[in-house]
Amino acid sequence: MTKNRGLSFYKRKKKINRGHVREVFLWILGMLIAVFIALVLNIFLGTMTNVVGVSMEPTLYNGQKVFINTFHYLISAPKRGDVIVFLPNGNENSHYYIKRVVAVVGDKVVIRDGILYVNDEASPWVTEKLVEEGIAANEFVLGNGEYFCIGDNSGNSEDSRSANIGPVKEKDILGKVWFRAPCEELGMGFVK
Repeated sequence: MTKNRGLSFYKRKKKINRGHVREVFLWILGMLIAVFIALVLNIFLGTMTNVVGVSMEPTLYNGQKVFINTFHYLISAPKRGDVIVFLPNGNENSHYYIKRVVAVVGDKVVIRDGILYVNDEASPWVTEKLVEEGIAANEFVLGNGEYFCIGDNSGNSEDSRSANIGPVKEKDILGKVWFRAPCEELGMGFVK
């Protein structure tokens, strides 16, 4: 008997090649890992912004790029000495301000004879004599979610002493500056 080799309308089942399945799986896994790493970097590096002005010299310079950790303050509160990025009074039309936290929630703040006192002790974060006392001329206590911030170059800084900025509210803080991009004066590195 001879087999009929004519037209056949039956589909032959294709065998799945395990090597191809494995390769597709590895591609998908690689893409998922890349997306995960990108998300983690975005959370921890947060965002990047430029320093505007000379108020943070010699720590940061005008035009220098800094990385902001936007995740840090989701799990902890700002501490004295932290360099933070915030929008003054939440003003979305303003540039980001970068200043150092010198007093935290519940601290008593006053400037007398050009010296910043926090809880009746001279602040170690402000070493030069302050010419402008601003709102800190009269002693006050920082409320819940408020931080008193001053630029490292306090003689050329618009900061929490100014009535139009005042104490920085926690909700207006974008994050903590943790890394600076290279610049001629400082090089690159972590912000202290």
